[in-house]
Amino acid sequence: MRRKHLVGVVVVIFLTWNVLMYYMLVSRNPGKVGAVSVQDQLRNLQGDIQRQLSHNSDLLQQLRKFREQKQSEKLDKEIRRTPHPIDTNSVVLPILLIACDRTTVSRSLDLLLKYNPNKKRFPIIVSQDCGHKPTADVIQRYVSEHGIQHIKHPNTTDIKLPWPQRKFQGYYKLSRHYKWALNQVFHTFNYSAVIIVEDDLDVSPDFYEYFSATFPVLHQDPSLWCVSAWNDNGKVGMVSDEADLLYRTDFFPGLGWMLEKSTWLEIGPKWPDAFWDDWMRHPDQRKGRACIRPEICRTSTFGKKGVSKGLFFEKHLKFIKLNDKFVPFTKKDLTYLQKDKYEQYFMKLVKDTPEVTVSEAMSGHKSNMKALKIIYSTKDEFKSTAKKLGIMDDFKAGVPRVAYNGVVSFMYRGQRIYLAPPSNWKGYDPKWS
Repeated sequence: MRRKHLVGVVVVIFLTWNVLMYYMLVSRNPGKVGAVSVQDQLRNLQGDIQRQLSHNSDLLQQLRKFREQKQSEKLDKEIRRTPHPIDTNSVVLPILLIACDRTTVSRSLDLLLKYNPNKKRFPIIVSQDCGHKPTADVIQRYVSEHGIQHIKHPNTTDIKLPWPQRKFQGYYKLSRHYKWALNQVFHTFNYSAVIIVEDDLDVSPDFYEYFSATFPVLHQDPSLWCVSAWNDNGKVGMVSDEADLLYRTDFFPGLGWMLEKSTWLEIGPKWPDAFWDDWMRHPDQRKGRACIRPEICRTSTFGKKGVSKGLFFEKHLKFIKLNDKFVPFTKKDLTYLQKDKYEQYFMKLVKDTPEVTVSEAMSGHKSNMKALKIIYSTKDEFKSTAKKLGIMDDFKAGVPRVAYNGVVSFMYRGQRIYLAPPSNWKGYDPKWS
């Protein structure tokens, strides 16, 4: 109402001003009207009106800026506002499944429905892009038979890109779809949190249990900004059998992840045009916050082909181990994941672990020890060691995959390895890539 009133006032001022200008021009110098041609009067009137329109345009522009500033201030207040106390053990956690043109979305939906313990607490929303009718028909079967929701991205047009970027069209469309779908979840459906999956993911039997138990930790700890079901180094042989083991990580994992509305209110307005996951890993977004991730993945991907053209699938993704045991996380005390407790415990554990060289670790001569620590001081040292031991060796904004305070934890031939920076480590270097 306030905005409509403001626009009405501007329109009235505009019309009133132009009427006054007209009468002033017509009545100007009444004794000389006959000496001035009608054409000259019209020309003068046209010039005055154009100047007034320009002035009005500037005024409207200032009003728009004022309105945007007020909206920004309102958003900042909403983000900073202390959340009302909620029952974190019963808050509704919808599953947002991002879909496009895979009819095998049925595989993902079957598992999500099979393991769903409470459809009211975990409603399933499929957001479809692409306008692919065969996929839409598959999803509609689940709407009628299981009561899931099917929403469709209204804009499936190609995005105009300069020639060098045209090959990334899929990444631009995916980012556009994510933004629209998350706005639907948080602003249209008004949920307070969401669990996001894609149409090429299998989920574990304790997928819902995992997110149910970690949501209270995420909600109560401002140093966390997501929970992920994914371990980038979670290949068979590189994880322990401790299915209940959870970590904090500075690296945004994705691939089955949860965030709260307060976080979306912060990052949604500046959402990128493409490569949204790498954008999330930038310091400007992460702001020193961490995610929770498991030792053994609660999701695995069967999507060999997608916007990444099967990148990493044959060499890495298809070897990811999906947890097959049900862990009763909601009955466990997960407060150890809170920042102060976790850093005191985890960093002491790494500090007290015997240090060896990569050659000593690979030789097996110290296999009787529970864990070993290998120090890296440079980017090249990290990459060389990672390649030898078989873990992911890349960085995003200077952060190695799964790292926390620079430490990467994984299994090598049945032994825990901590690939860690030196004790005088000063933090991540964004130039490491």
